[in-house]
Amino acid sequence: MKNRIIDISERPCRLRVDHRQLVIDDGRKDSLFPYTVPLEDLAVVVVSHPQVTYSQAVLSELCEHGAAFVCCNRNRMPVGMLLPLDAHSVQTERFRAQLQMKLPLKKKLWKQLIQAKIRMQARLLMQVSGTDYGLQSMIPLVRSGDPSNVEARAAKKYWRALFGEEFRRDVDAENHNRFLNYGYAILRAATARAVCAAGLHPSLGVHHHNRYNSWCLADDVMEPFRPVVDQAVVSILKTVTAESEMSQSIRAQLIEGITERVFVDGRIRTVLDALSLLTASLTEATRTGVPVLQLPEEFAYAPV
Repeated sequence: MKNRIIDISERPCRLRVDHRQLVIDDGRKDSLFPYTVPLEDLAVVVVSHPQVTYSQAVLSELCEHGAAFVCCNRNRMPVGMLLPLDAHSVQTERFRAQLQMKLPLKKKLWKQLIQAKIRMQARLLMQVSGTDYGLQSMIPLVRSGDPSNVEARAAKKYWRALFGEEFRRDVDAENHNRFLNYGYAILRAATARAVCAAGLHPSLGVHHHNRYNSWCLADDVMEPFRPVVDQAVVSILKTVTAESEMSQSIRAQLIEGITERVFVDGRIRTVLDALSLLTASLTEATRTGVPVLQLPEEFAYAPV
């Protein structure tokens, strides 16, 4: 089961593949290294340290086993992603179904995604403060395609309630927006991997359609799961300040948040499993035209 996210950030090392195992070798011989993990268990590999070396064989093996590879810049923020090109046996057929999807179906699917996102936001606010600040009552207001932009109205209430009246979601801000940016980037990679594994094309979105965005569908699908990153940031801010350095500990907590558990159809699932269920149901919707998605309903555990 592909539920492992590996972040390589602490020390220089070399990656290689040996007997279907990813080997992480820092040149020392101790109880931890070389560290090995089965390729079939990997969902995402994140390389943050600037002195990590790897070969073409490592990248090709990761792709063949369905894992996403994320590289980071000098600030250790994700800037690039490699995904499997041939991830499903009938992906051409599924690409065609995506291309033929009618606008009314897309709008109905987007409605479900946004309703699930607001529901998860409301659940998190209830956990953190004991009130949902009216978000639950906004869910029925979301219509097909969300023409009245309930998503944005809910977000305005949500961010202020979660992080204070002065907080603004700004990808360039030097505060806890950095933590959100990192968590969302890793979530996006995990979502893109699930989209490709389902035989769907990540560029062919349900709602997002920016011509310069190669991950429109991944951005659609990840919307209901964004609050799992927000939950991790809430926990992080209990021990550090918003201006704290993006340490290995903070990155680890953000990745751990993405491997947390949520309820889907009344059953506890990891976020990565839930992404697979959602993309599978999206595939079925594109095939049948019936807008029924398997979506996260609430967190399985409250933040510590």
